[in-house]
Amino acid sequence: MNKIEQIDEYADETEQPLLLLGGDDKEEFEPAIIGIAHRFGGECYVAYDYDMVIDIFAKQMSQEELDEDDDPYTMAVEHFDYNVIGGWLGEHTPVFIKRLESDN
Repeated sequence: MNKIEQIDEYADETEQPLLLLGGDDKEEFEPAIIGIAHRFGGECYVAYDYDMVIDIFAKQMSQEELDEDDDPYTMAVEHFDYNVIGGWLGEHTPVFIKRLESDN
C-alpha cells in the first residue's frame, strides 16, 4: 500500500478529511510525504518534507519554457511561499516540516 492509500485509509478510519498537496497530481508529491501529524484538539494533517516539496516544484518548473534569467529553484520557492504556505484550505491544510541536521 502506498502512502496516499495509507492516508486515505487513515482518513476513513478516523473520519478526518485529510488534504493532499497537488490535487490531480498528488502522486507526484507522494515521495515528500513524511506521515500524519497530530496536535491537541484531535485534528490531524498530512505532513510533507519542506525541501522535497520545493525540489518537486523546481523539477516541474524546469520542464516549462523559462526565460534565460529564470531559475527554476528560485521560482519554486516563490511559488511555494505564496501559493502553498500562503494558502489556507481549512483545518486540515497540510503541514510542511523543515528537517534539521544533527551534528552527532
